[in-house]
Amino acid sequence: MKSTTQDSPRPTFEELEVGLVLPGLRRGPLTTAHLMRWSAAIENWHRIHYDHPYSTEVEHLPGLLVSGNWKQQLITETVAGWLQPEGWLAGISFEFRKMNRQGDLVTAWAEITALREWQGFGVVELAVGMLDQDGQESTPGKAVGVVPLAGGSEVPYPFDLSPELPA
Repeated sequence: MKSTTQDSPRPTFEELEVGLVLPGLRRGPLTTAHLMRWSAAIENWHRIHYDHPYSTEVEHLPGLLVSGNWKQQLITETVAGWLQPEGWLAGISFEFRKMNRQGDLVTAWAEITALREWQGFGVVELAVGMLDQDGQESTPGKAVGVVPLAGGSEVPYPFDLSPELPA
């Protein structure tokens, strides 16, 4: 399985291969301050993200929880940051299967699962997710990006690939 680094330029569509692992984004260990800042930024005042006694004693959770919105943002940043500026993220979906908590060290990841040409552009399908410090997956999903072909037209924005998105 090949991998790229954060400093690597994105290969052209023709150079991409199924199994290519995109540069991941690693964050943490996540602190109460990280969780609170995100909650404040998006005005999510649910106390399970910043009030430990409430989270554990009232909600009976194992600790302060990382916001699902933050997890989505980090995974999206991983894929969109790699596709841009030439390409665009056309679709992304997630499943929340495991809680991430204060103290976790998380890594957003993405791996190319399929490649195809469509209407003069390259379509990149990816498996995406978030791993904790123990390698446990918490947020598996799928993403689809569109990139130009070598010598091809620029990808217009917005790009409507909705009829072609995988189910």
